[in-house]
Amino acid sequence: MKPFLDELGQRLAGIEAAGLRRELRPPTGIDFSSNDYLGLARDPELRAALLARFQGLPPDLPLGAPASRLLRGHLPEHAEVEARLARFKGTEAALLFNSGYQANLGAITALIGPADRAISDAQNHASLIDALRLAGCRKVIVPHLDFGAIERELARPHEGGRTFLVTESLFSMDGDAAPLDRYAGLAERHGAELIVDDAHATGLYGARGSGLAEEHGVERRAVAVVSTLGKAFGLAGAFVAGPRVVVDYLVNRSRPFLFTTAFPPLLLHAVDVTLDWMEAEPGRRRRVLALADRLRERLRGRGLDCLASVGPIVPVVLGENRRALAVAERLQAEGFDVRAVRPPTVAPGTARLRISVHADHSEAQIDDLATAVAEAAEALQ
Repeated sequence: MKPFLDELGQRLAGIEAAGLRRELRPPTGIDFSSNDYLGLARDPELRAALLARFQGLPPDLPLGAPASRLLRGHLPEHAEVEARLARFKGTEAALLFNSGYQANLGAITALIGPADRAISDAQNHASLIDALRLAGCRKVIVPHLDFGAIERELARPHEGGRTFLVTESLFSMDGDAAPLDRYAGLAERHGAELIVDDAHATGLYGARGSGLAEEHGVERRAVAVVSTLGKAFGLAGAFVAGPRVVVDYLVNRSRPFLFTTAFPPLLLHAVDVTLDWMEAEPGRRRRVLALADRLRERLRGRGLDCLASVGPIVPVVLGENRRALAVAERLQAEGFDVRAVRPPTVAPGTARLRISVHADHSEAQIDDLATAVAEAAEALQ
């Protein structure tokens, strides 16, 4: 074993030399790095509502889920919450998974097979990339948000299988958005199926706040819409929403669903209470979008590159790995929890700060952060 451990140590040394080593670090300072976009994870009133719900639960309700859904793990509460999530997303049905990564793997590997073709955005999340690899399909990677490239690829014939267009709605690193309505039209014209990862938009867009699939009116035009409960919901887990036949098929053929312990009952009640909260306070999503626009305006006014970002994710591209790390460390020392993102998460030469704006930030905090970022970037050229 020792030669192998020595080899791993050498690999880590190489990662360190490239300025790419990661380490786990507890949160400190004002949170500008998590995906708690609506500020619900820390909301004291929501916490009190959750505790009140938990105290009123039947004494025989299991706290955890000691089985998969098909082996005694399924409770009436699962069906109730899934029906509510389907209404929230505007679809016929929904199916819970324990994480967004698992949901993407579960949906794609069940729906797409080796005979099929998948057209995938170059900046799709790692879970989508890995899911397509596991599916064994023919993969066509198109440049980021290149509508013309997607149209050209869809026009190419593909014999023997189906074609799927796979995209995020709000991209997690550049913070820009896909034109889902145009994508749906393209897919329909060419007989392709649309799969949308709506994770970072869920809770923020549309009349119900369910995401960009709702905002663009494609809830019933996509074969599957994947959403997370670990971002704007402030909880954990995810779900796939879509036609009833798709969800029924996943129950029968999605290995990440079949062979995983069920979504825990306590979290089911947390989802239900949080949905009540989100419906009662639509102003939170309007506020976070306005605050993010305020931050972008101030950063761009100081000559910083925020790309074509929209929504709560505000990237600040700095280029070199060590510069991004140094700027982030300076901001952390000043009390702002901002993290650097480096390759392979983003392309080489585009290391950046990934700033996440929350509804519970104040305008003063936004302005102070903008000043701190600009001064650190200027000082650490």
